[in-house]
Amino acid sequence: MKFDALISTVNNFVWGPAMLILLVGTGVFLTVRLKFLPWRNLGYALKLVFSKPKYIDGSNGDITPFQSLMTALAATIGTGNIVGVATAMVLGGPGALVWMWIAAIFGLSTKYSESVLAVRYRVKKPNGQMAGGPMYALEQGFPQKQIGKVLAVLFAFFASLASFGIGNMTQANSISDALQSTFNIPHWITGLIILILVFIVLVGGIQSIGRVCGTVVPVMGIFYFVSGVIVIIINHGNLLPGISMIFRMAFSTKAAAGGAGGMIIAQALRYGVARGVFSNEAGLGSAPIAAAAAKTDHPSRQGYINMTGTFFDTIIICSVTGLVIASSGALGSVDAQGNPVTGVRLTIAAFSSALGQAGTLIVTIGIALFAFSTILGWEYYGEKSFEYLIDHPIATKIYRIIYSLITYIGATTALQTVWNVSDTMNGLMAIPNLICLLVLSGKVAEECFDFQQRYRKML
Repeated sequence: MKFDALISTVNNFVWGPAMLILLVGTGVFLTVRLKFLPWRNLGYALKLVFSKPKYIDGSNGDITPFQSLMTALAATIGTGNIVGVATAMVLGGPGALVWMWIAAIFGLSTKYSESVLAVRYRVKKPNGQMAGGPMYALEQGFPQKQIGKVLAVLFAFFASLASFGIGNMTQANSISDALQSTFNIPHWITGLIILILVFIVLVGGIQSIGRVCGTVVPVMGIFYFVSGVIVIIINHGNLLPGISMIFRMAFSTKAAAGGAGGMIIAQALRYGVARGVFSNEAGLGSAPIAAAAAKTDHPSRQGYINMTGTFFDTIIICSVTGLVIASSGALGSVDAQGNPVTGVRLTIAAFSSALGQAGTLIVTIGIALFAFSTILGWEYYGEKSFEYLIDHPIATKIYRIIYSLITYIGATTALQTVWNVSDTMNGLMAIPNLICLLVLSGKVAEECFDFQQRYRKML
């Protein structure tokens, strides 16, 4: 119990107000430092995502820019988009959705910047594959080399541990719980299937991960988006009142029941920002690891492409979940024991309000596929981080085998303490990454303004 209490205390600090202010504050600073170009060029960035690059054949990299983005999205679009949004709207009120949007808007600049640094400082390994991310940017670009090396090792260590928990076991457990609840499939069967599928994909390395994520993520994303829009249309009578409540509660300074004035806005801000960052991972330093593998001719180009991951994750997918819940009337409902309906049960209730049993199936399938792709995306993050610490082919193969086996443990066992530890590691990753972003913001601006001159010539 003492260890659990310690981890809980550390976790509350890591994901507390100070960290959230630092995460969003870094996004605000970078947005201003880059003269709002990530915002101004969002349309161009979206166009890059859906256009076939002409430079790809002669570029260094392992996967296409689109596959890089889909690998990053695979790791971010997961249970947070379905379960996390619902939890935030219960704990922080419906206004939490607005603060998720605000965090995401500034997160565009953060995600752009960390991806730019990842490509600028990436290295080519002896096996011919590219490797990059905050650890390489810290080691090569940080002015104080010794401090940079220490921060790089810390980031790689935290990311390696986080990959087993947040990126693996929690996702596998979500899949097995969803399938057991909806289809009555035993946890051990689900665990075995996940283990086999994950191992098959990982044998092929980043190319295999990129191909699978490049198929699963867009297909599932579009399916979930369209399904959500259908629910919103069916419940359109409650949509405007729901949206009104979302914005009203986001900035309400009225006292909550039995609380002090300002409690509502404080709770909405806290849970909205926390769940938003947890969902899109802007500032945590994970996504740029995938950006470094992309075939590209300029760091800023891939920075813009990977930046759209925050837009798709939070502005699109999380918004659909939030508006479905807001228009369904399910928010605020209680179960037979009088407890608030939250998490996946709330999202299922919201979808089922318009689609009946089909709504349950959509949410279950969504969780299963989103979580599975998250397992794949996070394996690459963990593998590259572990590779930075122990650079040996055998070590990499051992990591892949252990990672695959742990999916079975996650699917069949409730390991709350392990999850709390990995959650803490996930948050601790942000500290060296944010230091890297702030110290090397001048390098980001240099790449950004250089590409902007080229971009203007193309107009």
